[in-house]
Amino acid sequence: MEDMFTSLSTYGYVILFLYSFGGGFVALMAAGVMSFMGKMDLTTSIAIATVANMLGDTMLFYMSRYQKGMMMDHIKKHRRKLALSHLLMKKYGSLIVILQKFVYGIKTLIPLAIGLTKYSFTKFTILNIIASILWGLIVGIGSFLAGESIVKMYEIILERPYIAPLIILVFGGLIWFYLVQATKKRKT
Repeated sequence: MEDMFTSLSTYGYVILFLYSFGGGFVALMAAGVMSFMGKMDLTTSIAIATVANMLGDTMLFYMSRYQKGMMMDHIKKHRRKLALSHLLMKKYGSLIVILQKFVYGIKTLIPLAIGLTKYSFTKFTILNIIASILWGLIVGIGSFLAGESIVKMYEIILERPYIAPLIILVFGGLIWFYLVQATKKRKT
């Protein structure tokens, strides 16, 4: 286990950047816990994850705005989720740019959906920077403060390895159920 922590503390910032470019929630939580354990620096972790997350969403927006043909091939199978993203945009307006950072399943689709509209690139970028900073601070500091509990839970899972798949199945099932219900065809 010590070897794993040595590798993570050595390559952790690079891994954190790459993972945060496409989402980063779990990586930032891990960095927060590693910071609690003294293996990484919390401020550096939050800064790296925030910048990578902001760049990733900006790239998604840009690609869907200026490379629609290429992007449409990749998002055809997600039409229902894309429609849900448009509905959420109509319901919550610009606030959805901030909220999407915290909701698994739509985090990638919202910037794509916004990029397909006539939404201002400047306005999206400003809101995306604010949202990324809030996300980085909340997740990073939250996981740092919960570090002791998370480490204890990790130790329990090491003692009882059958618990981990159950936790993954429950959380995965809840996310799947939400997405199915949210994108289900409604009878009119």
